[in-house]
Amino acid sequence: MSELAFHPLNVVEVATITDDSVAVTFDVPAELSDRFRYLPGQHVTLRSMIDGDDVRRSYSICANANSGKLRVGIKKLPGGTFSTWATEQLKAGDVLEVMAPVGEFTIEPGGQSVHRVAVVAGSGITPVLSLVSTTLESEPGSSWTVVYGNRTATSVMFLDELEGLKDRYPDRFQLFHMLSREGSDLPLLSGRIDEEKIRTVASLLAGRPVAGWYLCGPYDLVMMAERVLGELAVNEETIHDELFFAGPVDPATLPPEPPSGEGGIDLTVILDGRSVETRMTANTSILDAALRVRPEMPFSCKGGMCATCKGHIEEGEVAMTKNYALVDSEVEAGYVLTCQAHPITDRVTVRYDHR
Repeated sequence: MSELAFHPLNVVEVATITDDSVAVTFDVPAELSDRFRYLPGQHVTLRSMIDGDDVRRSYSICANANSGKLRVGIKKLPGGTFSTWATEQLKAGDVLEVMAPVGEFTIEPGGQSVHRVAVVAGSGITPVLSLVSTTLESEPGSSWTVVYGNRTATSVMFLDELEGLKDRYPDRFQLFHMLSREGSDLPLLSGRIDEEKIRTVASLLAGRPVAGWYLCGPYDLVMMAERVLGELAVNEETIHDELFFAGPVDPATLPPEPPSGEGGIDLTVILDGRSVETRMTANTSILDAALRVRPEMPFSCKGGMCATCKGHIEEGEVAMTKNYALVDSEVEAGYVLTCQAHPITDRVTVRYDHR
């Protein structure tokens, strides 16, 4: 059976976490227990027909990996088709198609006695909750410091569970809540997570070895945190990141079109009935090259997980680096995740008008 196959699973609970987020728990039948065994921090792709459209999104598992429970956290995004439907209409007793867990934002618990740090915002807490709860239980000598950014106290996902971990592991779990729209007597805890706050936290940890930094949240936060940690001479091999939503792209960060006469690949992009041509190099993704000439291109995670950037190859050939969202039949039919697709022919045409 393909690892990319979907399996129908019954929803046993849809629990409200905040005004705009829910935790969805699935019943995994015994015959699928091995297939749905996961490492903390991994995610699953969910699939449902919504208003006649086949919609797929990836969500991180937020349960302790030792619990045997399959549960994901879903936060409603502005204009988000799946997240809006899940937070407003999904209920216990419904059936969703679910792909087996995948992902590399993980820790395989062992006998370590190490300290780890997480910098997260909003729904970025979901995989980190799994990482923290699992390792604190499985590694009695390990500890965590978590910096968690939100707008207000009422928007904090999994607040009760996080406070429960603090009570259970008071000497091994340190949690900083940073609220951008609520004041605090401590400047460190007021406002957004920014460069100064990350530097302050790092200075507070000075002299205490950090085995791993785990970053999860909006694109700008993760990129800023990586840059600051690099400036602080943190070993890049200890920095791990996960993006749910890539956010707006700065055109200046996109790979430039190769100069005329220096080779390159001809790319044609068809979106909303309009065809645009550009040129690209083989080490650039189809999506990044397309964004250069069509900034309204559809995409979300840019990690091969969500299928938002799914396109159909009309001409030429491409190779995908990762694929966590398309099933074998779709790939055989010529569909690709353009964020992971790189050309292997001199000319490629991709159509997005297949939806």
